[in-house]
Amino acid sequence: MANSPQAKKRARQNETRFAINKSRRSRIRTAIRKVEEAIASGDKDAAAAALKAAQPELMRGVTKGVFHKNTASRKISRLAARVKAIG
Repeated sequence: MANSPQAKKRARQNETRFAINKSRRSRIRTAIRKVEEAIASGDKDAAAAALKAAQPELMRGVTKGVFHKNTASRKISRLAARVKAIG
């Protein structure tokens, strides 16, 4: 357990950041899931709209340090390819 005032403050900050990052990760996963559900249903317009909404969410996660840039880019690229492949 933290003893010094600095360590106590750091522990508080870590809890706060953890909660913020957790909610941000959850929002990103939800956005990705909506794209995948639209792809599974075969609705190209809905999938494209969901992808358009998910892209800024993913890149915001990169800016805020939740995901690495290449990870987000890879996810966006793969989702875009799957949306494009819908007949």
